[in-house]
Amino acid sequence: MAKTRGLSFYKKKKKISRVHVWEVFTWIFGMLIAVFIAVVLNIFLGTMISVVGVSMEPTLYNGQKVFVNTFLYLITTPQKGDVIVFLPNGNENSHYYVKRVVAVSGDKVVIRDGVLYVNDEESPWITEKLVEEGMAANEFTLGNGEFFCIGDNSGNSEDSRSANIGPVSEKDILGKVWFRAPCEEAGMGFVK
Repeated sequence: MAKTRGLSFYKKKKKISRVHVWEVFTWIFGMLIAVFIAVVLNIFLGTMISVVGVSMEPTLYNGQKVFVNTFLYLITTPQKGDVIVFLPNGNENSHYYVKRVVAVSGDKVVIRDGVLYVNDEESPWITEKLVEEGMAANEFTLGNGEFFCIGDNSGNSEDSRSANIGPVSEKDILGKVWFRAPCEEAGMGFVK
């Protein structure tokens, strides 16, 4: 008997091929990976803030956006040379300050003749003469969980030398600046 091409009221049973199953699995796996990466980036990138003022020039510029790693200091403490973001004295009504850590807990700090000394050695992080000595005019030792921070543009920086800021407490630190967004004055990249 010959097959005719007429109307048929019987439905053909569709078969699920391995190719289709693999394609669906690939899409689901890709979406799960994307969600995982988004969550991890959110944890490690933490937050993005704008730099306020010229105190960190030429490293960072006024209005420049920076990414802050809020996770890092949950497992470690700031090190000398780190650029950190903090609220001065935990003041929630203040803007975030961005400064460089030049001395850590247990270090002796003093400014003599415009030079910052940490543990009786010149600090490699401050290259220009410091006009304002502030509270570092007399030698003192940082307590547990305290950090002495100065802006890279130290002549135009309100920092740990100021009595109203003083040593930065570890609990007031938001995180470490690790990446800067592009701006007209400087390109984007990792912060050193």
